[in-house]
Formats: sequence, C-alpha cells, structure tokens
Amino acid sequence: MSDDALLPEPDRLDGAPHPRETARLFGQADAEAAFLSAYTSGRLPHGWLLTGPAGTGKASFAWRAARFLLATPRDEGDGLFGAPPPPASLDIDPAHPVAARLRALSEPGLCLIRRGPRPDGKALSDVIRVDEVRRLKGFFALSAGGNGRRVVIVDNADEMNPSAANALLKELEEPPKDAVLFLISHRPSGLLPTIRSRCRTLRFQPLGADDLQAALAQAGLAAPDNAAGLAELAGGSVGEAVRLISHDGLGLYAELLTLLQGLPRLDRPLALKLAEATVGKTGEARFDLTLSLLDTALARLARTGATGAAPPDILPGEGRTLARLAPDPRAARAWAQLAATLTARARRGKAVNLDPAALTFDMFLDLDRTAAELAAA
Repeated sequence: MSDDALLPEPDRLDGAPHPRETARLFGQADAEAAFLSAYTSGRLPHGWLLTGPAGTGKASFAWRAARFLLATPRDEGDGLFGAPPPPASLDIDPAHPVAARLRALSEPGLCLIRRGPRPDGKALSDVIRVDEVRRLKGFFALSAGGNGRRVVIVDNADEMNPSAANALLKELEEPPKDAVLFLISHRPSGLLPTIRSRCRTLRFQPLGADDLQAALAQAGLAAPDNAAGLAELAGGSVGEAVRLISHDGLGLYAELLTLLQGLPRLDRPLALKLAEATVGKTGEARFDLTLSLLDTALARLARTGATGAAPPDILPGEGRTLARLAPDPRAARAWAQLAATLTARARRGKAVNLDPAALTFDMFLDLDRTAAELAAA
C-alpha cells in the first residue's frame, strides 16, 4: 500500500461518511429545484459555485448531482411514446453502476480535485496545488464514455493556491462540451472574481433542527436529548454537529457557560481544568473545539447586546447570562472586540506553537477582565 493510501481524505469529516456515500440531501430543496430547472431547460450552465456555511450539504449535493448527470440517459428527443417526463429529483438507484463506481472513485466520467499529498508523501498539502488542477487537461482530452457527460468536483475551491486558481479559470473560460464543474466554497468572496462570474451560484442554507436530525440519522449518528440546543450550537451545519457529537461539544459548552455565569469572578479551578484539557493525546482537537465554542459564546454575547434580545437558548439559563453580561450596545462592542483579539491571538499562538493550555487560560483571564470592566463602568 502506498503512503498516499494511508493519508486521510481531505474532504471527509471524521466520524461521518464521505459525501459521495450520502444518498439523500436534507434541507436544500430550493438548491436542488434550481439545478433541476436548469437541467430540464436544456441550458445547463457548465460552472456551478456551491456556497454557504460549511457542513450544509454542498459536497453531498455535488456528488448527488454528479450521479444524476452521469447516470441519466441523454434526451434524444421524442420517442415512440413521446418525450419522457422531466425528472422530479436527483435520485439515482444506489445499485446503479455509476453510483457504485462513484463510491469506489473509479468512475471515468468524474474528476475530483482536492488537496493531495505533500511532495514527501507523509502528510496532506495545506492547499490545492496547480498540479492537481492540471489533471483536468488529461481528463478532458480523453474520449467521453457513458452518456458523454463529464463532471468535475473541486472540494473545496477556497483551498486553491493562486496558480491553481488561475489554471482552473482557464478551464472555466473554455470548457469542453458536456462538461459540468462544481466548485464548493465556504468563502466565495475569497475566490477570483472571474471565477465567480463564470459560474452560476447555488446558495445552501443552514439546516433546521428536524432536517439536521434526519441528516445525522443518515450518517448513523444519534442526536443528543437536547437536539434543539445542538442545532443552535451547530448553526444548522451537519458537519459542525458531527464534530460536536464526536467531541462532546454540548458538554464543553456547558462548562464554558458555567464560566460565563461566574463572571466577573472567574472560577479559576474550572478555567484551569478546561485549559489543561487542550494538551495531551486528544488535546489538539479539544483546543480547536474550545476556541470555536468560545468564539460562538462571544458572538452570542455581542448579538445579545446589539439587539437587546438573547438568541434561543443552547442550554437552560443561557439567555439570562447573556443578557446580564451584554445589556447594551456598549457591551456588545466590547465582546465583539474581544472576540477579534482572541481570534488573532489564537492564530499567532498556533503559528509559533505556543502552549495551548497557557494560551487558553490567558483567554479566560481576558473574559474575566472584560466582564469586570463592563461591570465597573
């Protein structure tokens, strides 16, 4: 087995099936309807930019649409009994040969562009390099088999380096006949304007609690008893919900809320316990989750102060704590500024390998300091 085969798939979320293995898409009926409308019109755009928050089904849609395009026979006009009815959905029988080949990554009509291994083969690259995109030239040079269509999935386009982005732009400018490219992007504003202008945009929305539960069940995961709180904390993202379930995110958020409830008198033993949990064998994932949930808490504080109303509770009593710590727009500005400061500090700290426990504890001290300053004003 090659070293490359031992590397994780860069577009697979730990604890969940790969998007190519997802049979159904939940909560994105509008996006699917828009794509089907373009398909049945006979004027299907060659470039599609799939945007929206991470974990809302963009990659699952791309694979679902790829199955549909590669498995659906071409419309050759009216047959003996007239034109066939337009498709009502993108559903394809999981036993269809195209579906099986896509799951095995052996379908010749599809080219997947994603981060590849570094030159030494020991780890994944941090970016999609130009060599990955240049594979499209060979892909498009081959004779199209099957129904003549070819599909490209770029997951995700935000990770392309400048050379890769320019190479992809050339393919979008002169796409081969019957080629469709799906570009997945969580931050489309960071893409080249010329790439955006050559694609039709499909916007994916955060999922509601019911759709989120259904998507988790499809992934083989059981939602916790506090399903509504999970949906609120995950921001309607299936991917984030999977991460929260895998790492007890609701439990960690409960401990962070306990810290907030004690401000401006910081519970130092609890703060130290949470900080020390960011080191060790599972420390990196815990550190990342702590930073993410702390940022969420600060954003909810800022929102409460700015709007005068707390968002729906993730946990019982959260709204009262948010309203006490952020009673007005002045407090909202203070919490928003602290969020920006801590985000920048975390980025710098990770870049120079600072001790995550010390970094985390310092952030908790800043929480306490900000709460004390607001209380004294």
